[in-house]
Amino acid sequence: MPSAVKYLKSWFGRFEAVAQRRPDPWLWLPAAVLLLLGCLMVLNTTYFVGLEKRGDAFYFFKLHLAHIFVGLCLMVLLSQFSLRGLRRLVFPLAIVSAAMLVALWIPGLGVMRGGARRWLRVGPFLWQPIEMVKFSLVFFLADFLSRRQNRMDSFESGPLPVFVLIAPVALLTLKQPDFGSTVMIALIVFAMLYAAGARLKHLGATGGVAMLALALEATARSYRMRRLTAFLDPWQTARGAGFQLIQSFIALGAGGGWGVGLGAGHQKMFYLPQAQTDFVFAVIGEEFGIVGAAVVMGLFCMILFRGMRIAHDEPDAFASLLAVGLTALLTLQSLINIAVVVGLIPTKGLPLPFVSYGGSAIVMAMATLGVLLALGRRPAVR
Repeated sequence: MPSAVKYLKSWFGRFEAVAQRRPDPWLWLPAAVLLLLGCLMVLNTTYFVGLEKRGDAFYFFKLHLAHIFVGLCLMVLLSQFSLRGLRRLVFPLAIVSAAMLVALWIPGLGVMRGGARRWLRVGPFLWQPIEMVKFSLVFFLADFLSRRQNRMDSFESGPLPVFVLIAPVALLTLKQPDFGSTVMIALIVFAMLYAAGARLKHLGATGGVAMLALALEATARSYRMRRLTAFLDPWQTARGAGFQLIQSFIALGAGGGWGVGLGAGHQKMFYLPQAQTDFVFAVIGEEFGIVGAAVVMGLFCMILFRGMRIAHDEPDAFASLLAVGLTALLTLQSLINIAVVVGLIPTKGLPLPFVSYGGSAIVMAMATLGVLLALGRRPAVR
């Protein structure tokens, strides 16, 4: 019994002294607004889909609320962690994430959909391990790089070990296949290496090689070539690979400056594929116009600014790098999602954080916010 009590004290000790400042309103308020907007958009875009596929117009909306509840609990829990407690999560998160990636290839656990093996069956639910992997990767890199900051001038002792360690994760992600998440992993790694003090010439040279490798991989598969062709000229394949992007353009064009009004958009009615997930920003543009779309981008900019401010003010190297990585995870993914919707880059299959429908994505986005809130409550160094 005494040992059990001692263990519990040790466990709860990781919540120590984080409440020295109130949660940063400039961090949680924009996220809360995005979550509320996401609820409206999920209800808006899944009403007819739920009615047709499940016989319940609110089926997907209720599922989305359940995911938000789980994410909210996780966010509140993580926001109470001390820095010591957060650092203790590095190893467990790495083990769980690695196990999930491997489990994708175990018959009966990994689920194949649309030619991609990206989901794990957990009872009646499906979980997308890559969301946990990206979150865990930031923790691992923050811990690893914070211990090697004095070696970052040398490529052999700085960036190279990171690339060697991360390569298996990127390759397993690419094998699913999940090209968009592989790109996200690469961007997070480079952002955190830069923040840790790696030389630009090292990152530039490695980045060039990585871009060449990704380009070769993209052109090696026919479906990715179709996506690339659709991106370059969607009207050439208007009834095929270019259909989704064209419908996105129609939605954005119909919205104009102020939008057609909440619920009055037409593209969500089985015209725009994945209107509730990857292309929800197009529906926002149609119903709220350029002004509404700009507000959404402004909210993500607020999260970016506050996250970088936390990283700048944080005296601890691990905490600072953790803030950089988690902020990059949220904001770079939102940037890529929006760039896809407006036709600036080829389709990547990444959801819009806090807004898109999706269980794994919404839960891990809120977990990410929880850690940022925990870091933001630590005393700042001006």
